[in-house]
Amino acid sequence: MIDLVPAELIPPVHSEYRKAVSLRYARVLAGLAVAAAVLAPAVSALLAGPRDPQGDPVTGTATIGLYVALFAVIIGSAAFGAASAAGEHEHGTLLITALFTVDRDRLAGAKFLVTGLVALAAGLAVEIVAMVCLLLFGRGKFELTGSLFAVLGGGLVAAVCWAVIGTGIGLLLRSPALAVGSVLGWMLLAEPLLWVVTAGIGLPGAVTLLPGSATLSTVFSGSFADSDLLAPAPAAIVVLLLWAVGLGAAGWWTLRRAEL
Repeated sequence: MIDLVPAELIPPVHSEYRKAVSLRYARVLAGLAVAAAVLAPAVSALLAGPRDPQGDPVTGTATIGLYVALFAVIIGSAAFGAASAAGEHEHGTLLITALFTVDRDRLAGAKFLVTGLVALAAGLAVEIVAMVCLLLFGRGKFELTGSLFAVLGGGLVAAVCWAVIGTGIGLLLRSPALAVGSVLGWMLLAEPLLWVVTAGIGLPGAVTLLPGSATLSTVFSGSFADSDLLAPAPAAIVVLLLWAVGLGAAGWWTLRRAEL
């Protein structure tokens, strides 16, 4: 039998898992994401008309609630990663953890692995709930096509990437309020403002290299093809992965050199 996790990683992974499932705000974020997965798809499915093959999104207007639910879990994953990583510095638990896991690489690896798996599990739960709601309330208004499964896959990729990005930023900034504020401020305010500015100066395509635009492209997967803000989905996934690797590596390096 192939061991999925090396034996030396099991203790820190188990420790990170226990932290993740015991945090109150993690349960709150999970509950809000599941609530969005129930309400948004049900409402959009009930209010939508017949599917338009030429319209956007390509999966049909009945599935708009699915996108809302996916963005909710993506934002929640980013906030969870940032808060959990930075909170360890604020509350001093990282020092205690480091006493039992001296190797900083193993400690960082366990932290990123568990955070990514939590985001993946949350994304899967949200997608299952959302699809059940769509099947119940949107029958005949959407189809189970390759485009829909591409959206589901893109949502999972984006959730995991933003969990890694949030964790990296949390390790860099070491303050939960600052880390969560920076992540949410960028996603919801700073980058949309950059979209407006670059469009105003005639360089709208520049924002396709930013993580928020790449996230939209990854999730929408083929929709809004004429938009200058959205790169083709394969390229957008690469951009998002590069942001996750870059910020994750920066957080990892900071943890290795940090005075605890």
